[in-house]
Amino acid sequence: MTQQQHWTAERIPDQTKRVFVVTGANSGLGLATTRALVRRGGHVILAVRDEEKGRRAVAKITAEQPDAGLEVRRLDLADLDSVRSFARQVHADLPRLDVLVNNAGIMAPPRRLSAQGHEMQFACNHLGHFALTGLLLDLLADGDDPRVVTTTSTNHRQGRLFLDDLAGERHYSPMGFYNQSKFANAVFGRELHRRLSEAGSPVRSLLAHPGYTATNLQTSEPTGMVKMLFGRILIPLAQSPERGALPQLYAATDPSARSGEFIGPDGPAELRGGPARVRLSPAAADAETGRRLWELSERLTDVRFPLRPVSD
Repeated sequence: MTQQQHWTAERIPDQTKRVFVVTGANSGLGLATTRALVRRGGHVILAVRDEEKGRRAVAKITAEQPDAGLEVRRLDLADLDSVRSFARQVHADLPRLDVLVNNAGIMAPPRRLSAQGHEMQFACNHLGHFALTGLLLDLLADGDDPRVVTTTSTNHRQGRLFLDDLAGERHYSPMGFYNQSKFANAVFGRELHRRLSEAGSPVRSLLAHPGYTATNLQTSEPTGMVKMLFGRILIPLAQSPERGALPQLYAATDPSARSGEFIGPDGPAELRGGPARVRLSPAAADAETGRRLWELSERLTDVRFPLRPVSD
């Protein structure tokens, strides 16, 4: 993975008989990821909040590839009841799962709360994916080269946990709380790797980020100057979703990708380029921060991961 020899989707190994769950698969990075996986024979469950948009995405892909293995299932990551319902249905229908791509997210909306009363970005971007991963981990443990890929952002390096004001009741900044959610994604992916390794689990946990990629993330939720800056002024600098999806595709499929790695673009400021191993912020890699976020997430979701250290 050097700048001279970029990894591309053509290098994805054969994925025949492998089953993937991709959250937010109806547009942007999720749609690009789904397209690339089914081209190599993978079967993809599109986990989407809006099933009609999911069906339209399936129609687009099958128009190009009639034999694509696709199915649409409803998942609202901001509602933990929906996460549990989705996980129950997957358990009822599948004997195993090979890869979970925690891709979906929202960015910088006006303050609002989830069904369970959590700040919406923290609920959707982090808590929903934490719960989903925990509820599907037993299926992943039975998978073929099983992996969890969690999508974060370079913004995790500006983020921190507002432990004394998680819901933004006293002070809410749309981008500040977006950065918090992306920091939580990064901390979760690294802490999951640590716990999987200690338990001797076959599941790998990897992190990925897309750099600056043109998707509806920058336009569907932000307002004011944030929307103007990221959705219009800077958009000529952005890469395509097909390029932006390469880091998470590499993390999900390449045989050389190792648990605990963080994959992002190799260009200046990691805004664009081919997949490469990049640096996680020291704060996100801190073991005590990982423990605190994990315990907080367990309490807020009421989900416990079926993991025990080997020494136990």
